[in-house]
Amino acid sequence: MKLELCDSRRLTGANLYWDRPAAIIDVAIEGAADEVVETWVKAVRRWLDCVGYTEEETCYRLYQGGASLLVSAPIDVLYSMCELNEVAWAETCHRFGLGEAPDPGEEEPRLNRLFDEERNPPLLALQEAARENGVPFLWDDDEVSLGYGETARSWPPDRLPAAGDVDWSAHGAIPIVLVTGTNGKSTTVRMTASILTAAGYRAGLTSTDFIRVGDRLIDSGDYSGTGGARLLTRQPDVDMAVLEVARGGLLRRGLGVEHANAAVVTNVAADHLGEYGIHSVADLIPAKFIVHRALGPHDPLILNADDAGVAEHGPKLGKSICWYSLDAAHPKIEEARAEGGSACFYRDGGLYARQGAEDRCVAEIMDIPAVRGGIVRYNVSNALAAMAAAIALGIGDEAIRSGLAAFRGDEHDNPGRGNWFERPAEGGPVRILVDFAHNEHGMSALADTVNAVGADRVILLMGQAGDRLDKDIADLVRAACGMRPDRLLIAELPGYERGREPYEVPRLIRQEAEKIGIPPSNIETFPDPREATASALQRARAGDLLVLLALTQRSEALSLVHDYLGKRDTSGG
Repeated sequence: MKLELCDSRRLTGANLYWDRPAAIIDVAIEGAADEVVETWVKAVRRWLDCVGYTEEETCYRLYQGGASLLVSAPIDVLYSMCELNEVAWAETCHRFGLGEAPDPGEEEPRLNRLFDEERNPPLLALQEAARENGVPFLWDDDEVSLGYGETARSWPPDRLPAAGDVDWSAHGAIPIVLVTGTNGKSTTVRMTASILTAAGYRAGLTSTDFIRVGDRLIDSGDYSGTGGARLLTRQPDVDMAVLEVARGGLLRRGLGVEHANAAVVTNVAADHLGEYGIHSVADLIPAKFIVHRALGPHDPLILNADDAGVAEHGPKLGKSICWYSLDAAHPKIEEARAEGGSACFYRDGGLYARQGAEDRCVAEIMDIPAVRGGIVRYNVSNALAAMAAAIALGIGDEAIRSGLAAFRGDEHDNPGRGNWFERPAEGGPVRILVDFAHNEHGMSALADTVNAVGADRVILLMGQAGDRLDKDIADLVRAACGMRPDRLLIAELPGYERGREPYEVPRLIRQEAEKIGIPPSNIETFPDPREATASALQRARAGDLLVLLALTQRSEALSLVHDYLGKRDTSGG
């Protein structure tokens, strides 16, 4: 038998398993998993008795090759509960003949000391009072806050006010939308924020690229987790928030807010499989749907009816659903019509909303720059999701039209995602598409767009991080080759090998491309995306379409594109 502790962490909000915070360990198990888990549960109960937390509960999830093991905990002792969970696991391993047994004479006083040092009764009292008064409550290692936006106030965790001294009427909430999914969530977040801005609100957003309120950039970086949610909702100038919620943050920490007014699931497809016990799309679907735990009984769960997994899983949750689809005759849309529910759909060049007994056209495709006349189908879908979210917040049709028209999908309002450039040339323009497609689902959608646009030659630049499975990389390449590239430029991603040897991923990409039928002479490998971009631009000629998938070094790639657009010579090949 093999038993191994892979990861130990805190779940600070509602999560895949339940609505409460917990200490979680991910473990590898080769052998009788049920027997191992049963032994762990008994060990946890003994150690909980030792530290006086007998009312806490356990739960677990078995998966291929391992398990996730949780112990619930009040928010003020989560670090200590992680220690307890690890001790219980060590005892479990020992009972199966692996490792030394924890010494009760050492571990019991150590754990009690840790719990005593971490315990913070004023924090729990403030949390409970906030719940009773319906006031948003956020906490982390550095700050505890009440209220959102201009009503937010923060204190250090060791200098908290007594619950009775707080003027609870001075703290309030702001409308919040959560957006998750494998692809399209960043664009949907930014489209929604554009609509809210057009409606006159100071819209804040978090994303994998930055966090901002209106045009004010707070910081650059990945803010799609709990930290981004806290930072944004504590800003004094935010009065509506759209939060990108990524898979990693959901599985590492859970939700960053307790309540949202609407939640969007764009789609669920294979990506980042093999992490946190998520080995298949079937595993990933419930993880994405964690966002439903933030919704009240009447808050809409906005779902993409065109995604089979989303359409199947959503109705199981007992939530109020607003479906959206590119097909006006989709069964889910027809079902919403029959039941008097809400839906958004595309029909005859327009984005329509169904509420009650009427369909109404909210926006015309030709007035939405990011969809390029309807060619970019995935952005039509994202626009429907953003429209549905805006309607859920009570935004009027005129603001929705204005917001979608203002969102150009360029490098300024959606950097690295569907950014189109064109350089005039005799014989036809050189067109350039900079995008972030990085999984089979997103790449297939991009290939549809490229094929709809057409070109004399397609020059494709791609790479991939090393933490993807070989199969996922092969699937990505097959989808990419659906663009029928005349030249394939493969870029190594320095710093993103993630356990693989240098150039191992480019070799896998080349092998799969050659299997598909790309001639070896039409494939080149480069040390990084910048050099690959420079080569593509140097050899571009009239009529070409350059598809640059800038997963890293995006700013460098965009800078090279701008340099190229400023030149006159269009020769090369």
